[in-house]
Amino acid sequence: MKFINLLKKELKDLLSTQTIMGMVITLVIFYGLGTIMGDVMEKAMASSDITICDEDNTEFTNSVLQAIETLGNKVTKISPSDESDPAKIMKNINSESLVVIPKGFTKTVLEDKKQAELKFINVMKSSSLSGTISSEKTSAIIDIIKEAVSNTLLSNYGFSQSDIATIKEPVLVKDITVVKDKSAEISLTAVSSLTMMQNMFLPIVIFILVMFSSQMIISAISTEKIDKTLETLLSAPVSRISVLLAKMLAAAIVAMLNAGVYMIGFSKYMNGMTGGATDKINASAEISKMLSSLGLQFATVDYVLLGLQMFMTLLISLGIALILGAMVNDAKSAQTVIMPIMLCAMLPYILSMFTSINSLPLGIKILIYLIPFTHTFTATDNLMFGNMAIFWGGFAYQVLLFIIVMFFAVRLFTSDKIFTASLNFMQKSKAKRQINSDK
Repeated sequence: MKFINLLKKELKDLLSTQTIMGMVITLVIFYGLGTIMGDVMEKAMASSDITICDEDNTEFTNSVLQAIETLGNKVTKISPSDESDPAKIMKNINSESLVVIPKGFTKTVLEDKKQAELKFINVMKSSSLSGTISSEKTSAIIDIIKEAVSNTLLSNYGFSQSDIATIKEPVLVKDITVVKDKSAEISLTAVSSLTMMQNMFLPIVIFILVMFSSQMIISAISTEKIDKTLETLLSAPVSRISVLLAKMLAAAIVAMLNAGVYMIGFSKYMNGMTGGATDKINASAEISKMLSSLGLQFATVDYVLLGLQMFMTLLISLGIALILGAMVNDAKSAQTVIMPIMLCAMLPYILSMFTSINSLPLGIKILIYLIPFTHTFTATDNLMFGNMAIFWGGFAYQVLLFIIVMFFAVRLFTSDKIFTASLNFMQKSKAKRQINSDK
């Protein structure tokens, strides 16, 4: 019985109002995140129309299109264009993928009994996992077309099984990937894989920077406030703003060192897991040239802009952590007060890994972009795919929010409220009720 009473006491102490609120908020956020991700993945994997431009336009190619529809796919046929630039073609038809059956396709297959070339043009809009899923869907489309050509040859044109075996693959696909107004002869699958390997580390770095720096500064200030050493420090012959800036800078430096060590170790781990394949791919001059032609390799100015975004995110997280840390009155609160920052960093971190935030519905996109950390998680995609208006708008929003956060942080540190500020609302209300009952 005594043990049960002790257990109840410990549970009551541990399950504070902040802890329960954190659990509820976490559940709500992850439930919403799961709903969003479910819709995104369903949309990415859903069978869409196969858009085809039949430049050959023969009885055989028409039979192939019918065979594709027989396999359960909807074919959208567009007229041939005089435009030769793949990027302009895709812009004109407003589609993410296009199969082009060139002239002479029928003659090559039926008369020459050789592989006939198909052009497969794909538009890449994001380096997230959804882009990789789209690339897998394009591979499925190729398989469907190959199966349709083989079925048509077997059923309508008297080709024997041995003829098909001789031909092996009736279709030779020429992959073209389009990024904004640029194009290159490389498959969407290859580009998606390369960009994901290049950019998978950045979200991890940002998340580590935010969490490490916020946790350190909250712990430092809350510990000093609980131990009553903050009063001594702020009464020393040095400006309080200097104390504030010193704490922020120290936390930022240590967070960057931790992030650097983590990334070096993680990079080595990934290189070992892939057998050094990453280095071999990056060393390929041909692949690098193609990525450069698509505008998917960063120039020096891009790294500078990316660094500015990361720096602003770090400053905002430190400013918020300063305010939260100053409102902690006990050790338990110090452990849970990091929850708002963690959730605000985790939400865009997970979303940016799996999908393009710019492709989300408008209402959800606005809510996600109100989180200041989102703009840094999406900075890579925005710079790569030319969304400069979103990039600069996000940067301006971060600067404005940093000014607001620092205004309140400075006011808090330069006044005596820093010694009395508290987030223990429930404790205050209990104390008031106790006083009233005593009266």
